[in-house]
Amino acid sequence: MKLVLLERVENLGVIGDVVSVRPGFARNFLLPQGKALRATEANMARFEAEREVLEKRNAERAAEAAEAGQSIDGESFIMIRQAGESGQLYGSVTSRDIAEIVSEGGTKVVRSQVALNAPIKTLGLHELKIKLHADVSVTVTINIARSEDEAERQAAGEDVIAAQADEDRAIAEAQAAALFEASEEGQELAAQQAAEEAAAEDGEAEETEQ
Repeated sequence: MKLVLLERVENLGVIGDVVSVRPGFARNFLLPQGKALRATEANMARFEAEREVLEKRNAERAAEAAEAGQSIDGESFIMIRQAGESGQLYGSVTSRDIAEIVSEGGTKVVRSQVALNAPIKTLGLHELKIKLHADVSVTVTINIARSEDEAERQAAGEDVIAAQADEDRAIAEAQAAALFEASEEGQELAAQQAAEEAAAEDGEAEETEQ
């Protein structure tokens, strides 16, 4: 299907370009969102007549998006989630979740503006792009942790999963060492008791002979 773009579309073209796209992409995304028109003679004539107005409107929206994005660009947002010891989330973080928490910072963001190819399923720092306009993108970091303390440690650069694994390993090694030590002490006590019993039996035998 041939369309004329009314704004820049990533990996497709800029305003005024006539492009060929799949019908589904046109009907489900480009046309309903007002990003393009069917490239008919009537629409092309309409576009050329309105081109200056469209370009001015697009530039104004880009400027507004750039101004709005200044407050969140480079910012970090903490999300507290439950997860297992390996760092795997019990649920997943979606573009809707991210849009909601970023919007709480004062800049309105909708899920379609979050550049997330697949839901996030692990703890950690996740850097994402927010496309506020076809020509304006900002970067945010989503800090997913099991607690505020853990989020602070992650923000400081600590790998909390690796740290937890090291701690668990140290505890296991300490417990094993304690068991080994207890086992050695037990063997020594058993040997000592056996020796005492043997000595006592020898003493009884000598008394009987006398």
